[in-house]
Amino acid sequence: MLACAVALAGAGLAPAAFAQQGAPAPGSLDTQYNACRGTNPNCYNDWGAFANTPNKVLIYSRTAGPRHANLGPALAPGLNPPLAAANAVQNGLVRLLAAEGIQADWTEDVARMTSLNGYKAIIFASALWDHAKSAAGGTQLDAARHALRQYMRRGGGFVGIHNAFGTEYNWPYYEGLLGNANFYDHGANQNGTVRVVNKNDSSTSMLPASWAFKDEWYTLMPYPTNVKFLMVVDTNSLATKRSTHPGHGKMHPVSWCQYYDGGRSWVTTLGHDAGAFAQDTSTFPGAAEFQKHVVAGIKSAMGLVPFCK
Repeated sequence: MLACAVALAGAGLAPAAFAQQGAPAPGSLDTQYNACRGTNPNCYNDWGAFANTPNKVLIYSRTAGPRHANLGPALAPGLNPPLAAANAVQNGLVRLLAAEGIQADWTEDVARMTSLNGYKAIIFASALWDHAKSAAGGTQLDAARHALRQYMRRGGGFVGIHNAFGTEYNWPYYEGLLGNANFYDHGANQNGTVRVVNKNDSSTSMLPASWAFKDEWYTLMPYPTNVKFLMVVDTNSLATKRSTHPGHGKMHPVSWCQYYDGGRSWVTTLGHDAGAFAQDTSTFPGAAEFQKHVVAGIKSAMGLVPFCK
């Protein structure tokens, strides 16, 4: 095993997580992203870097292109600018996390994304952050990318919600952070049946085996690999199964988790509608289940509950 690690290092393939932890994670080196990635906990850099960090997260929802209606109007620069009632995602996450004793900051200011170490998780809430589509300077985005990468390597937590899959197409590291996955297309925004495929995880253990929900049901290209799938959509429950993509058949994932480059990554393609984040969960099918799933997923990425079981 040691000889293998030395050979990898000599070939320039050993990721930071391998060298810094001092012990390789067998079978977890992803040479495409040059990172320790997958479901092996040895890929996590358990350095105690967040031992004294308060239970606090940062919600990032900036869009540099099409903006989901449930994000509401664009936010003013800075940290924690005023939220309007139409900022449904931000308001909903802040409220749900506060009920768990977790403080949430929010921003759409790229400059604020260069100081992340005071947070136990960074949440990309349908954010669209891409050099090619951004009015912000490339230097700002380069600094933010570097900060996110360094944050993950020190054992940080990442959460991606819905259109977090519609950003950074041209940054391979981010695609790896999503589990070697990216958005391709979707069919109609429609009702479907979510099925839990892993009841052992903190984000699914409280959920029924199946439940109704309404979403766009993203198809993925590439398809996630070396991750732990948590939930899928029953494609037989969809009236319109896809747009152009041929679909994912019986294994159409909507939530999964992995360790990535020293940190934790928990992601879901769900969360298109404002109703999914509403305080009155009776107004939207599956909102109660979705909210429990997301909150527990965030807590697991923060390290407050077991991660990716």
